[in-house]
Amino acid sequence: MTTRILPAVGDPDAARSLTTLLSQLPDAEPAGPVTDSTQLIDTLARLAGEALDELPEVVLVHERIGPVPALELIREVSLRFPSVGVVMITTDASPHLFADAMDSGARGLVTLPVGYEELANRVQAAAQWSTGVRRHLTSAGDVFTGPGGTVVTVTGAKGGVGATVTAIQLALAAQASGHTVALVDMDLQTGDIASFLDVQFRRSLVDLALITDISPRVLADAVFSHSTGLALLLAPGEGERGEEVSDRSARQIVSALRSRYEIVVIDCGGQMNGANAAAIEMADTALLVTTPDVVAVRGAKRVVRMWERLQIRKAEETVTLVNRFTRNTEIQPPLIQKITGTRVAAAAVPANFKELQAAVDSGRLHELDAKSTVKQALWGLAGELGIVKASATPKKGGALAKRNSGTFKNDRGSIGRPRRRRGGPADAEGTR
Repeated sequence: MTTRILPAVGDPDAARSLTTLLSQLPDAEPAGPVTDSTQLIDTLARLAGEALDELPEVVLVHERIGPVPALELIREVSLRFPSVGVVMITTDASPHLFADAMDSGARGLVTLPVGYEELANRVQAAAQWSTGVRRHLTSAGDVFTGPGGTVVTVTGAKGGVGATVTAIQLALAAQASGHTVALVDMDLQTGDIASFLDVQFRRSLVDLALITDISPRVLADAVFSHSTGLALLLAPGEGERGEEVSDRSARQIVSALRSRYEIVVIDCGGQMNGANAAAIEMADTALLVTTPDVVAVRGAKRVVRMWERLQIRKAEETVTLVNRFTRNTEIQPPLIQKITGTRVAAAAVPANFKELQAAVDSGRLHELDAKSTVKQALWGLAGELGIVKASATPKKGGALAKRNSGTFKNDRGSIGRPRRRRGGPADAEGTR
């Protein structure tokens, strides 16, 4: 049986020597090495999306891989792709590291400098384990085997630009289309999702922060089931407790949510910390919310450059949403795209706070009128991001309406102005 091996090695010299050894192993089919943690996860997710059998049997993780630390990366691979055998390559063969690697999900260690016999034995053992797991998963149709749900993070260029309202409406749109959705408040010090949805719940992200193995029961205890059908994981009521959520625990929490919900929307607020940085790095889509004013656009540029310096996310992999948009503003979306280097969403949210004020003040944002142009724009954005089902049908109370462009029928356009019929007067109701 051929063993497919995917090495994850950032150092070019180590990658060359490891590839040479792998090519000498019997019945081995080594792939080209990936150079960082993001590339490894993306590659595995793409292969898993095609078919379980497309995944490599063995993944080799070098101790100096980055930007995610090796043990954290092993844990994420083990959680998201449980049929892949992971072997760690390290200079430290101490019992302490061995125990940590096993706890993270590794199937073995190979010490540097890598020897042929040791590498062959570890690869063979991991491959046999992987084959057995896949045989079991194939016979158990109800066991999760795919790459997991879609994670969307929503970050504000600065405070007060509308990130929380955006996150809530994206989650509601995805849930209304038939997805199972988790909405996470990772604005750890000033999170307001509970206030916007009129929720009082004593559990929060902090309750999961110190748990090394998040089981379905543990996750269910920490999640609040909202009347809309959303599963809410809230920020702590005491902002200072947000420091208890580390980047490591954030990765574990996001991985656990991804494996149990089809869509995970995470409100990261307007301040960066290790936890929400980890979530942004893991996200399938990173949405950056800004308003069309100089201060906010400068903030958006600052955030994007910081993400690039910290190797969290590249500018071209970020989607920017322009909130509170009017056609007569001097700063238009094309200029924002040029300044930030990101892709600006086609859906722009109109400046119409009057539509929101009553729902926000009463903590009933989920009951926002279906005719609201703000809601229509944000639900259209959900379609643009691909987090709603294409077969969604309109429901009473503002569920998704079909439209190929990802927006909705009977909207009034992106800024709430009536459309004009050719050769006729303005259509005040905005219908076609």
